[in-house]
Amino acid sequence: PNICAVKGSSVVIPCSFDYPDNKQNKVKSVMWGHERNNFYDGPFIFNSKSVDNTSRFQYIGDRLHNCSFRIDQVEHNDTGKYVFRFETNLPSGKWTGKDGSKLDIFDLKTLVTKTNGNGAMKEGDSVNLTCKESCDGGDLSSAFTWFKDGKAISEGRALYLSNISSTNSGNYTCSITTHKGTSSEVININVEYGPKNTSGSARPSTEVEASSNITLTCSSYANPPVENYTWFKIVDRDTGVVSVGNKFELHFRVVSPAVDGQYFCSATNKHGSQNSSIVTLKVKGKNVVINATAATVTALLIVTIIIAVRK
Repeated sequence: PNICAVKGSSVVIPCSFDYPDNKQNKVKSVMWGHERNNFYDGPFIFNSKSVDNTSRFQYIGDRLHNCSFRIDQVEHNDTGKYVFRFETNLPSGKWTGKDGSKLDIFDLKTLVTKTNGNGAMKEGDSVNLTCKESCDGGDLSSAFTWFKDGKAISEGRALYLSNISSTNSGNYTCSITTHKGTSSEVININVEYGPKNTSGSARPSTEVEASSNITLTCSSYANPPVENYTWFKIVDRDTGVVSVGNKFELHFRVVSPAVDGQYFCSATNKHGSQNSSIVTLKVKGKNVVINATAATVTALLIVTIIIAVRK
């Protein structure tokens, strides 16, 4: 018979045999051969006379009439024809199966269907993942388990992800529930989205001394990453806002009173943009500088007056 198995599963090749059974004719050894070797002379993949049989191949029959054979964790190179052979204690008692059994090995397949067309997966889309195995011939009786990043998350042939978000990103596989060694190819779900959690911050502080330095930093989460950052300053109701920088950091090397004011940043990628909340900078000491200048001017005037009186 032809037998189909999924890579990584276990498969049993059913087998039965008959022979002239009498006190002088007893089965003393059993063997299973693969088509890559000689069915009569071996070497055999299982030989009851050998102590070096691979643990993947197990004879689960007996020496009377059952010659069933099991292969664990089947691999693609296990594909091919298998034949049973046995020997009795009589010189002429060597028998080999005529037709044998043909074994085919297939991989589990996954089908990905995006409900709103092709292209990148974006937040809000819906995705249907279906586990398929060629051995069932369309029979839906096989039980499947779905895994995300190696952790079991669902049972069933299909996994439906609706209104997906960044939390759905990851590597997905399916397996036959009753065969732990089976696994499909990895399906990577990469959910793209526009900038979010955009924020602005000031270093070392939002309050700085005049003539010191300060850096504004814009941060945002996005997939694909943010392509453009823009810093804006709110001027007044008439002017509105003006662009003051086009990098994620805005540096003021020497702070002057003109730096004082309200700022915000905008982060943009192909899926959209988002503004940060307002960062308010306060320059300390700007009034002191102005008062000191006025005092200096006053002192100069007094000196000038005194000199004029003495003349």
